[in-house]
Amino acid sequence: MNTCAIPLIQSADLDAAIQATRASVGLPEGARVVAAMSGGVDSTVVAALLHQAGYEVIGVTLQLYDHGAALKKTGACCAGQDIHDARMAAEKIGIAHYVLDYESRFRDSVIEEFADSYLRGETPVPCIRCNQSVKFHDLLDVARDLGAEAMATGHYVERSVDGQLRRAADTSRDQSYFLFATTRDQLDFLRFPLAGIPKPQVRDIAVQLGLKIAHKPDSQDICFVPEGKYTTLIDKLRPQGREKGDIRHIDGRVLGRHDGITGYTIGQRRGLNVAVGEPLFVTRIDPDAKAIIVGPREALLTRALTLKETNWLGDESNLLAAARAQKPVLARVRSTRPPVPARLIADSDNRIEVEFDGAEEGVAPGQACVLYDPTDDGRVLGGGFIAATRAAH
Repeated sequence: MNTCAIPLIQSADLDAAIQATRASVGLPEGARVVAAMSGGVDSTVVAALLHQAGYEVIGVTLQLYDHGAALKKTGACCAGQDIHDARMAAEKIGIAHYVLDYESRFRDSVIEEFADSYLRGETPVPCIRCNQSVKFHDLLDVARDLGAEAMATGHYVERSVDGQLRRAADTSRDQSYFLFATTRDQLDFLRFPLAGIPKPQVRDIAVQLGLKIAHKPDSQDICFVPEGKYTTLIDKLRPQGREKGDIRHIDGRVLGRHDGITGYTIGQRRGLNVAVGEPLFVTRIDPDAKAIIVGPREALLTRALTLKETNWLGDESNLLAAARAQKPVLARVRSTRPPVPARLIADSDNRIEVEFDGAEEGVAPGQACVLYDPTDDGRVLGGGFIAATRAAH
């Protein structure tokens, strides 16, 4: 049972939202708080609620990329029009606002890693990398340099009073999957005022506060990929990913040729251009052999996975200790999937594995596996990126 979760605010009551913001921040009025402002409705409402709650608010926006077309693109963040929207919102709210150029840092730690991940045959999650390396590392350092006592963001996730990272009260908006890499030290400094406010009510609050971005569309797809065509970006950055190779059945047969491994992801069915009388899916990508391995749907079933780049927020001293104790967990392998029962284990080389009680379909290296407490499914225990998988059959 989720016994510690904050209540869901049932109406767009501005006073209730302000009180919830004070409870979330947990600092006396007048304390300096940095609001990370992307230009979207969520982060803008957070900045406005902080101001209404009596805090000294400094809005900070990071310029992360610019594709030229992004100046007019809707549904993006951290470029062009969104920076303008954040600046105008800060002026309307009546708070200080700074725009910081982080294009180089973002390119090196997020965009380049995104391209390299596809070359390794992985399916990356750039939003996690951005939170991990830029927003909750570099921006957090900026907030401290500005003398802030906390930094608030518009993420739908909860930081409990005892320092836990928890799923948002509105589970349909929960973003805990993308924040599993948040460390205890970062959680001490971070605040998430929208943890108990559903998105429709956030928009209603924006209307009440007279914010022009109240009806602005949510961010869609990957923010730095124009029109959602990630292959266009990867082809430009890593043209070697378009080297042709074999499409092989899991039984070893060569069924055809492909135009580059970066155009494929685990679980993909469309666009294979091979026919054997049964539906085929991408089950594995072999970057060394430049091969795409395909098979029937049951070949996508995974019994276990190995984790890399882990983060642990559980009660045990570290993730390895939890794995050696074969701790039961709930494991979530995609942001759109529910957590399922599993168990942590450690192999002879102290590599951390997650072994599912059943079998999960389409688990892809490069994605995140986020772990939750089976006795309190709202609590995030940590997680890691998927390094390898073990088939169910």
